[in-house]
Amino acid sequence: MKRITSLSLAVLIGMLGSGCSMMAPQYTAAVPNVEKLKNAGEYTAKVGTFDSDKNSANANPISLRGSSLVSPYNNSYANYLGEAIKQELALAGKLAAGAEVEISGVLLKNDIDAAGFSVAHGDIEARFVVQKAGKVRYDQVKSVRHEWESSFVGAIAIPRAQQEYPNLVQRLLAALYEDQSFLQALK
Repeated sequence: MKRITSLSLAVLIGMLGSGCSMMAPQYTAAVPNVEKLKNAGEYTAKVGTFDSDKNSANANPISLRGSSLVSPYNNSYANYLGEAIKQELALAGKLAAGAEVEISGVLLKNDIDAAGFSVAHGDIEARFVVQKAGKVRYDQVKSVRHEWESSFVGAIAIPRAQQEYPNLVQRLLAALYEDQSFLQALK
């Protein structure tokens, strides 16, 4: 009996220790973000390269209570951010591959803390650069913290954190699009 208990315990520890890997949901454009881009005036823009700064606050994959959250865009959260901007520009009718204006950037901070008993949060920060004909017209860092209801129970907290990741990115882009100097740089 003692041997069966020890074996069961070893299997359980192995299962918990290995964690599991989940895919973050693909980005879904936020209608208010698309409207801001659409109403910003006459311009077209393309999306350049988004890189990821290598630091401890910029998790890839993101750890959620022993599970890993990976990006659906080539396992890169920098690519996730670039794809989000492409989607919103396209829906606003402003995306053009041959545009003179290019939006690029660097993901500086990207993490979720789902360890709280009742509240979880995510932090994201990126440097956004707008160039027109090779000249930098905008270079700013934007950051947001997004909080949501969570649970002590991992089976509730982990999927909720997974589902909140696109909302975190939507909020970062909303902060970017509210910056009038960013919108002016697109023209």
